[in-house]
Amino acid sequence: MLDITSLVRVHLEALIAEQHDMGVCDAIEEIERPTVPRNITQQNAALPTKKRPDLGHCLAQRESPAMTAPHVPKVAGIEPALPAPTHTVDPRLGKTPADPPSGTPSGTPVGAPRDTAPDAASDTAPGAAPDVSVVDQLAAVQDRLAGWISDLSTLHDLTEQLARTRTLEDALHELLRAGASLVGARRGLVVLAPADGFGPETTVGLGLGHAEIGTIETIPRRALSYARMLDGLPEPGAGGDGPRTGPLHDTRHEARDTGRPPGPRGAAAAGPCTEISEPDIPGEKDLDPRLREVAARLGYAASYAVPLAADPIGRTGAAVWLYDEPAEPTERQRHLIGLYRAHAAEHLARLLELHRSRQAVRTLREELLPHRLPRIPGVRLAVRHHSGPRGGGDWYDALPLPDGALGLAIGSVTGSGPSAVAAMGRLRASLRAYAVMEGEDPVAVLSDLELLLRLTEPARSATALFAFTEPPPGAPGGPPAPPMPGGITDPFARKIVLAGAGHCPPLILGDLRTEYVETSLSAPLGMLACWEAPSVEIEPAGGETLLLYSDGLLHRTGEPMDRAFARLHAAAAGVPQAARHDPEAVVDHIVRTMLPQGLDDPSSEEDVVLLAAYFEE
Repeated sequence: MLDITSLVRVHLEALIAEQHDMGVCDAIEEIERPTVPRNITQQNAALPTKKRPDLGHCLAQRESPAMTAPHVPKVAGIEPALPAPTHTVDPRLGKTPADPPSGTPSGTPVGAPRDTAPDAASDTAPGAAPDVSVVDQLAAVQDRLAGWISDLSTLHDLTEQLARTRTLEDALHELLRAGASLVGARRGLVVLAPADGFGPETTVGLGLGHAEIGTIETIPRRALSYARMLDGLPEPGAGGDGPRTGPLHDTRHEARDTGRPPGPRGAAAAGPCTEISEPDIPGEKDLDPRLREVAARLGYAASYAVPLAADPIGRTGAAVWLYDEPAEPTERQRHLIGLYRAHAAEHLARLLELHRSRQAVRTLREELLPHRLPRIPGVRLAVRHHSGPRGGGDWYDALPLPDGALGLAIGSVTGSGPSAVAAMGRLRASLRAYAVMEGEDPVAVLSDLELLLRLTEPARSATALFAFTEPPPGAPGGPPAPPMPGGITDPFARKIVLAGAGHCPPLILGDLRTEYVETSLSAPLGMLACWEAPSVEIEPAGGETLLLYSDGLLHRTGEPMDRAFARLHAAAAGVPQAARHDPEAVVDHIVRTMLPQGLDDPSSEEDVVLLAAYFEE
């Protein structure tokens, strides 16, 4: 084991197996060996496998002397943009051992220690002190290795946390938090503005409220560093002699890719900006006055902005971090945030595509469902509907029929995703057509629907329930009012005829009863060669509510179906008396009781539909 005091403990054999070209053992071997072999044969013979009590095992077996040549280190997750470590080769081995350095006296043995040579300092690497001890050199190796491992561990932890995010908003928040820790800032914001124009466009802040973000957006876009990245505006003063009103420092792709330091502002004007740093906003008088005013009001004195871009979308947005005091990231921090930003941009691009797909399915599903519920005299309707993240086939409908009648329907199509949504739209449209023609006979409506499904989509099945609500007696187009004692009539008494195909039974709720409607057992549509089931008639009294729901409401509870049915019955019976005459309050109470996490629980993929029809007294 290589014991790096107070820094890190690393197993060198495992490190060599993964990163054999870091040159750590080369440096240790050369530092330990006080003399240089006379030729290659002696050199190879002088490098057996050794054990040292202070360094542990260090495998030094080589097949060729090329293994000791200086090379760029390759550390997982860290590109070789940093300069090559100076400890990979002993500077004293820069020349062939068989050739004595120029200026060495002819009487000086080649294999003698280098410190005995008169001009040993001339063979030392530039910038290195000639009298550096072996312990100091070994400490430098350990420090450099510990720094690499620390950076690698930090990037691994941050990227792992980012990869765990499943929504676009969560990823944006994690990007801001991780970036702030890397650049040493406390606040920041990220602007999502995809270059293809398909959205979504949003701004998320870290340590900034909506009012503070709005204040920042009052700064002219030409003065905002992230806005210039998004708009592709040229840097002020980059190509001419005009006054500088832009950032104090910028770095472009050309400088980063070639490893050369950024040139003058005018020389870098040809490439897109990869980072913009404003290290001293209050002290830079050439900046926009509104920028300095907003910075003073919000209490930040420096900013550092980077763009976000990844294929196939291209530019997706920009992130900027704000410092409370004049400051800017160090070269090491810039390198780390560059590596993290590349991974984060790709993750955001994937989540953006996923978000767009879900949004398209959601929009399609909403367009296939009723935009608003109809207004029928004597009936008030309310509905709660939510689809799973992949888009499901649960649907509902409420349509006015001739002569003041009302049709209520609910159902579910097998499968999920866009295909199930499209099938749901076709099934709902077909049921509406059959309901208009023969709605007074729900069994005929479902029989025709089953025949259509079996002929056009034989590989798919569906559940459905259709209820035909007759107009109230005495109403225009309705049946005559029955005689009542004393000549009193009840104009709002209704009869409901319903039939179901594999769907959950309705629930009726009133002041005097809360019970499930007894419906006959039947198979879903498309399961039998010929579907048929008897209809059921009920007469809800004034002040009672008929509840239609999908099985997703029961599955979302996570309990067995018998317990889920009992829980729904208890939730309906527990509706407060004051809320029983308001269908909106009834469905809200049932949803809160059945689903404490709410309808939009991201952990569930079940669709939920709850339709309530309240019959006025």
